Amino acid sequence: MFTGIITAVGKISHAQPLEKGLRLTVEAPDLDLSDVALGDSIAHGGVCLTVIEKSAASYKVDVSRETLDCTAGLDGLNEVNLEKAMRLADRLGGHLVSGHVDGVGEVVKFEKIGESHELVICAPVALAKYIAQKGSVTVNGVSLTTNRVSDVSGGAEFSINLIPHTVAVTTLRHLKTGSRVNLEIDLIARYVERMLTADPASA
Repeated sequence: MFTGIITAVGKISHAQPLEKGLRLTVEAPDLDLSDVALGDSIAHGGVCLTVIEKSAASYKVDVSRETLDCTAGLDGLNEVNLEKAMRLADRLGGHLVSGHVDGVGEVVKFEKIGESHELVICAPVALAKYIAQKGSVTVNGVSLTTNRVSDVSGGAEFSINLIPHTVAVTTLRHLKTGSRVNLEIDLIARYVERMLTADPASA
């Protein structure tokens, strides 16, 4: 589990092709790896991946073809938002995040307004019903709060206000119109839907 509070920005420095996927080398000089063991989970742009090898300032992870096909930002030498898995005693500064991307959205607008930035994203139809005004959503691993939501052809558009700190310390600063972003809906929404739609008679 994660919180959506980014602790460092890393860089994919090498992508080695595998039979079905990629082995990524991630340079992370600003991420404390002293307590990271082989087999531990780190979120990369919202995608939970397992550490298979590490050094003092870098590590390697494997990404399956299935994961590459349903996420964005892991198939090139890109910067990625990083977050180590949370401990039970950690402060939950964002919201509960699983690191399992639900879908890929597209940036409709990214514009500076005063000191902040307005980010507007179009979520695909499958995720539209889970996006709520003043609700939580994870964008490239960052826990954010939606301001406005409107249903449109092809999904739902939602806007987010990004404070200067968030823009400065995450890869969201690189976004532009047309950028693809990893989206994870609020974990609680999944369970609420299941409780409302499950058929007790089939149990």
